[in-house]
Amino acid sequence: MVDSDERDADAGRTGDSEERAAAANAPGDPDIDDLLAKLDALSDTVDEDHEREKVRQTISLVERMPGTGALAERITKYTSRDLAESFVGAVLFALPLLVEGGVFEIAAWFAATTVAGVPVLLIGHVGFILLATAGLLYFADFRQITIRHPIFGLIPRRYAGVLLVSLTTSATMLLFWGRLHEGDPTALERVGRIAVVWAAAAFGAGLGDILPGESQGEDLGKFDLDIGDD
Repeated sequence: MVDSDERDADAGRTGDSEERAAAANAPGDPDIDDLLAKLDALSDTVDEDHEREKVRQTISLVERMPGTGALAERITKYTSRDLAESFVGAVLFALPLLVEGGVFEIAAWFAATTVAGVPVLLIGHVGFILLATAGLLYFADFRQITIRHPIFGLIPRRYAGVLLVSLTTSATMLLFWGRLHEGDPTALERVGRIAVVWAAAAFGAGLGDILPGESQGEDLGKFDLDIGDD
């Protein structure tokens, strides 16, 4: 009996310590964003599907509360619908370039401008695409995008998805429309053609993804490839 009372007392002290630690780590002036961040973290820790659904319903309820209209601009999930929206945006922005002869001229310029055999302008163009896409998604004020489940703990899934969807769309459309090999270009010129169309397609894919707001459906977080997760 005494041992039982001692165990209960120890459990009570442990619970009090955990509560004090949680209170110490809590923001000094919490707001709705802090609450949603906690709920997002909770949804990542629960194991059962019905528990995750309850958390999502709670998040949705908080977002509909009076005075939280700005949260409609907030995007936390990355779903298969986002991939589809990126594809549509990439197609719309890539189509005009597929009939432009200027794509060939720019690609030839990229291939011809080299330093010690390195196509510096082509590499710089690809770097521009990477930076511009990141700026569009995370620094422009179209939407407030929360980064969750980054690939390998580093690369945002939405960023990788937009780039890969737009790149695949660009290469596939150039190939299907007979524009990739037209005029018997060199291999480097073919890469340049894809890169030119990719710039527009990446911009369209990013806008197609984020402008409609958060998509419905299951989050693709379970495919995050984070090697640090158990």
